[in-house]
Amino acid sequence: MVANGILNPHVLSLLARVRHTNSLVVADRGFPFWPGVETIDLSLVDGVPTVWQVLAAVRRNFAVAEAWMAEEFIRANPPSVRRSFATALKGAKLGHEPHVAFKRRVSGVIGLIRTGDTVQYANVILVSG
Repeated sequence: MVANGILNPHVLSLLARVRHTNSLVVADRGFPFWPGVETIDLSLVDGVPTVWQVLAAVRRNFAVAEAWMAEEFIRANPPSVRRSFATALKGAKLGHEPHVAFKRRVSGVIGLIRTGDTVQYANVILVSG
């Protein structure tokens, strides 16, 4: 039995299958379904869990070399929200691109973890290091 860290067996299995340069998405509650991409839905109610909380947990078991977010995230959210994501992604090269371009990357990811987050454009693609 896992005694600490990530307890969800589906998330653990997904993380174990991500290799060097593979990508993983952590998404908000409104992110669309992607046929062919394994999706683990952790959403419970609005705001639970948040993308930030999932990032904090995943980063303990996942070497993130770079991360991608939509440019719209910057315009749609206050500095405090942007800072919390910057903190959660500290040490990773963070890039921003138009949301349309961001979504084009999704078809090539290993999996997607959906949260209950209500923060606009709070979707992150993590590229393993």
